[in-house]
Amino acid sequence: MQDNKNLILAVVLCLIVLFGWGYVAEYMGWAPKPQMPAQESEKTVAPQKQSLPVQETTIPVFTPSPGRDFPVNTPLYDAVFYTGGGSLRSFVLKNYHTGILPDSPLVNLVDEHTALVAPLGLVVNGQPSWSTGKWSISGNSSSLVVQNGEGSFTLTGETDNFIISRHFTVSADTYLIKEKITVANPDSKTRSARIRYTTAMDASQASGGQYDSMRLAWDDNGSLDEESSSKTLTTTGVQATGKIYWAGPMSTYFLAAVIPSNPHGVTMMGRQEKTVFRTAVEGEETILAPGESREIEISYWIGPKDRAQLNAVSEQLAKSIDLGFFSGIAKGLLWLLEFFQKYVHNWGIAIILLTILIKAVFWPLTAKSYASMEKMKELQPMMLKIREKYKNNKEEMNKEVMALYKTYKVNPASGCVPILIQLPVFFGLYQALLTSLALRHASFITYLPGTDIIWLADLSAKDPLYITPIVMGITMFLQQRMSPPAQDPMQQKIMMFLPLIFTVLFLNFPSGLVIYWLVNNILSIFQQWLMMRKNRKKHPVAAKG
Repeated sequence: MQDNKNLILAVVLCLIVLFGWGYVAEYMGWAPKPQMPAQESEKTVAPQKQSLPVQETTIPVFTPSPGRDFPVNTPLYDAVFYTGGGSLRSFVLKNYHTGILPDSPLVNLVDEHTALVAPLGLVVNGQPSWSTGKWSISGNSSSLVVQNGEGSFTLTGETDNFIISRHFTVSADTYLIKEKITVANPDSKTRSARIRYTTAMDASQASGGQYDSMRLAWDDNGSLDEESSSKTLTTTGVQATGKIYWAGPMSTYFLAAVIPSNPHGVTMMGRQEKTVFRTAVEGEETILAPGESREIEISYWIGPKDRAQLNAVSEQLAKSIDLGFFSGIAKGLLWLLEFFQKYVHNWGIAIILLTILIKAVFWPLTAKSYASMEKMKELQPMMLKIREKYKNNKEEMNKEVMALYKTYKVNPASGCVPILIQLPVFFGLYQALLTSLALRHASFITYLPGTDIIWLADLSAKDPLYITPIVMGITMFLQQRMSPPAQDPMQQKIMMFLPLIFTVLFLNFPSGLVIYWLVNNILSIFQQWLMMRKNRKKHPVAAKG
């Protein structure tokens, strides 16, 4: 029993570290910083390896060249491009609101602050396309409306003495924007061109805090890297060179990424200016002979982090949704969650049904754990006598205890194995619920029963009345009272405070996660009660004693 308690205590303390670390790191301003290989950093960064020179990272404030606003409307978004260079002035998502009320404003991923740094603007050899040269748009249309299929428009201009054509293609059923750039050298001598592609988002696109913070992210050779430290992003910024599949600012639910068609030899640079997080992606140098032109393809994702839609673009882009180490389990649980929701049409009920299913699957294992704990409980008087008899001889004590286990055919670790087996499922579900776009503004019980007080109207936000985390803490306390106490006085004190510690940690958890843990606790109490009842019927005398 003591060995079981030690392992369970270790697991619980690990959970506290896992959930509590975010609070500590956020408060102290700690965050992991991406490291660049020494050879690449020497080539791309000067004068120091991790600091970004001002001329390499500071994009000038938006200064309109002759042009006009060009609205682009699809079933998914209303965008406004500026024909003087092609940067975005606005990008409103039609299916996503900023708040839970029906009349809340729609999410605008390029608000007035973001527009100042010209997202989707090109930088050619350090020259910004939106504030240099003159531009024109092909045709006489004042806007582009795409209800089905695809639509396109073309901008032509001159930047750094290159003739540049930007051909944009948008679709009715995706947030992916494709661009084909033609760069022509009208000069009489060979020239090189380095083109930089930009995206940006304002911090207001994230609710803030531990579970929905704005950060810069990129995929380097199939691995997701992130930087959220404001101190780093506003001073040195971040930079990486390698096989960059995509890069851009993102929150838990939205992403504005540049997606190079050729990820090899790409450099991404990013930083934060006031509330705006922005990224620039630069491809390899292009050499153009006199009169030569070259085509370059690039794509942008500006929209929600919908896993199915991101997967349709690329496996790498889908990694912007971080499902953690147990991503395979998380994907399976998300599929089940979506399956239940199709029938009950309520994400809160779907979470409850998924919790019941998980509990049912692990019921035999948990029952075995309880049975093992009961056997250990029966052996406790004998174990106490052995410890008292051999208190000055630990070697002999351990030998006698192991002999006792062998005699009564008890495995001291068998009670903990089922718990360890369930941990990957719990962590997978934790990450799945935390990153699920479907839970954003998804209602469970909108109003506190019998009142007009808004309660569980957003499963991605904390319980505003703190009812569910408090009830969760009470259920955890009841579970503890039903379990045999630890022998060590220090462990008893720690176990006594665990329900309080977990309650405090869960106060700011997304309510969808709290509901899962609460329902799981209730089911565990019910199962434990059934096992205790069964044991009393088996051993009525021992139960009375």
